Amino acid sequence: MIKIEGLAKKFGKNFVLKDLSCTIKDSCIYGLVGANGEGKSTLLRLINSIYAADKGTILIDGENVYDNAKLKQKMVFVSDDLFFYPSYSMLDTAKYYQALYQNFDMDYFMELAKKLKFDVKRKINTFSKGMKRQCALICAICTNADYMFFDETFDGLDPVIRNEFKKIIIKQMNKKNTTIIMTSHNLRELEDICDNLGLLYKGGILFESDIDSIKTNMFKAQISLKGDFDETTFKDIDILNFKKSGSVATIIIKDTRGDASSKLKKLKPIILDILPLTLEEVFIYEMEALGYAFNEVI
Repeated sequence: MIKIEGLAKKFGKNFVLKDLSCTIKDSCIYGLVGANGEGKSTLLRLINSIYAADKGTILIDGENVYDNAKLKQKMVFVSDDLFFYPSYSMLDTAKYYQALYQNFDMDYFMELAKKLKFDVKRKINTFSKGMKRQCALICAICTNADYMFFDETFDGLDPVIRNEFKKIIIKQMNKKNTTIIMTSHNLRELEDICDNLGLLYKGGILFESDIDSIKTNMFKAQISLKGDFDETTFKDIDILNFKKSGSVATIIIKDTRGDASSKLKKLKPIILDILPLTLEEVFIYEMEALGYAFNEVI
């Protein structure tokens, strides 16, 4: 388990992270979203003790992460800013990881490289940006580390390869009970792979929830009733957004008790359609409820 409390980091006089706290449970895929420059990369670098925190604590399995050689074996980090030794081939890079991680699976590395049609003897400096990203992800996954950190995970990957890596990452998590933390400024990239999401904004976690709860506790209803009606007609329902056009209203409802649908049916509507929301729509309305514009945050 990763437990972060009161974390702060500044560069010069400016705080990038300030009083950030969160808990990431084991055996999950945790997505960290936020606009560029909000501190996602800084947070991953702090967790991996590349940077030292100015304030606060970061514990993994109850141990402080900074300068902890024992924990390093449990952790692997793929940075947004990739680095490879210029003369190395993909196989050389795998051997380098193998020297660092005692549980590195070379057979699985060869299997993934073949599956993704890589020539492992080819020099990495001849790879495209997307190929370099794939190489880094393959090597990291094959370490079998307990905690994997992927910054801008799918940057430079085409949709087909992106979906392939989502399957590989999910398989790794299920096979090894790995805890995987990935960042993105694109919410849609993480919607179908993460168990939990945290929204980073102005140095802290603004909003955090597991995806199942986010999606099941909120829905859109399109409704028409006999006679005139307005938002006050639904006063015992938690409404995040209400819009009426003619005789039909579109309502965004937060349904934490699970009884909103039955309350709507008791009104004997002429029309009632219950529709699911996309994760992006959920975040838009949650941000509005908190007093933020979605486009300012992501």
